[in-house]
Amino acid sequence: METVHARSQTQVRGSFPVWLADKIVPAPREVRLAGLFTALPGVALLVLGVLLLVAPGTSDAPSNNLLAEAAFYALLAVAVLGCAAGLGFGHTWARSPGVVFALITAGVGWYLTGPSGRPAFGVPVILLGLLILVLLFRQPARAWSLGQQEGESEEEAARRGGMAGRAAQREKDL
Repeated sequence: METVHARSQTQVRGSFPVWLADKIVPAPREVRLAGLFTALPGVALLVLGVLLLVAPGTSDAPSNNLLAEAAFYALLAVAVLGCAAGLGFGHTWARSPGVVFALITAGVGWYLTGPSGRPAFGVPVILLGLLILVLLFRQPARAWSLGQQEGESEEEAARRGGMAGRAAQREKDL
């Protein structure tokens, strides 16, 4: 009896199965995982913004300051979640903002660990930022962002113009 997997197999190329997720999203798994992990700080920012609105009595700040702070966190959360969605759907434009958000996440974790004296919160945040950076700088993610073709080195892909060069070549071939 065959077991049904969560991911449906669509075809077999050589000896490696091509999964449906790989056909829909052409980005490597590392990039899609980085998108998933990038969404975590975005969700945390959104929760923080909502908590500021729900529990305004816990601060001595005027209400208009709390509204501005909540709006800032919500806007930042939308930016981070947009970047995470871009990475998850395989858009190359989202890699650079993803790197910036990962560096900011690691910096927030450092601040939580050191100056704030909260290593129980800070160390996991640092590890999350570092994990996102590692995923975005692994070889498959670099090859994807360069538009590297089979058998082509990174230098050759960069000289060709990467993804833009590949798109220009497709246009020329049509």
